[in-house]
Amino acid sequence: MPEPQPTIVLVHGAFAESASWNGVIDRLGAAYDVVAAANPLRSVAADAAYVRDVIRGIGGPVILVGHSYGGMVITQAAADESAVRALVYVNGFCPDTGESGLSLTGKYPGSTLADTLVQYPVSTGGNEVAIGQDAYHEQFAADVSTDVAALMARTQRPITEQALGEGLSGDPAWRLLPSWFVFGDADRNIPVAAHRFMAERADPRGQREVVGGSHAMVVSRPSEVAETIIEAVRA
Repeated sequence: MPEPQPTIVLVHGAFAESASWNGVIDRLGAAYDVVAAANPLRSVAADAAYVRDVIRGIGGPVILVGHSYGGMVITQAAADESAVRALVYVNGFCPDTGESGLSLTGKYPGSTLADTLVQYPVSTGGNEVAIGQDAYHEQFAADVSTDVAALMARTQRPITEQALGEGLSGDPAWRLLPSWFVFGDADRNIPVAAHRFMAERADPRGQREVVGGSHAMVVSRPSEVAETIIEAVRA
C-alpha cells in the first residue's frame, strides 16, 4: 500500500503565534492536512518534546515546518522520530550540534533585534523577552501593513532567554532528512548571510531567497512559503 500523504505540522517561532500561519494554511488549501502547533517557547528540549507529542498524536507521516526559532525546535524534534519525512525552514534556524539561536544570529553582522527587546522575570526563573510594540513593525514585519503589524505586536508570544541560548543536543535531523529553505533578504532578526550559510550547509533539495522579504514571511509572503511546503510534500 502506498504511504498516505504526510500531515504538515507548522511550528511558529518567537514573537509570533500559531495564527501567524493562517495565510499559509489558506493557500495550502483543502488538499493538505495541516496542524499549526502552539510552540511553548520555553526551552529547545521542552518545546521539541511537545512537538513530538503532536507528531505522535497525528499517528502518521509528517513534514515539519519551522519559522525562526521554530527551526531549532523541528531540528531537535525530528531526531530519531521515524514519522518525519522532511524539514522546511522558513526564515528559520537550522542548527548543528551545540548551536543556539543566539549563536547563529551573532555569527554574521546585521541583526538589530537585541536593541528592540524588552525583558521581565518569570516565576520559573530567568527572564523572557518580547519585541517592544513601538519597534515591532520595523523590526519583525516591515513588509506587513501597519494595522496587521500592530495586531501581531499585541498577540506575539514572548520567549525565554533560556530557549534562545540553549544549543541543539544530539545530531541534527537535517543530516538524514531532506530539507527545504525559504527566507527573505530583508530579515532584520536573522542576518541573510546566516540564512545562506545554514542553507548551504544543509544542502537542501530546494531553496528560495525572497527579495524584500522580512522575518515575518509567513504573514507577508504566504504564497512563497506555501509553494515551498508543497514542493516538500510532493517530493
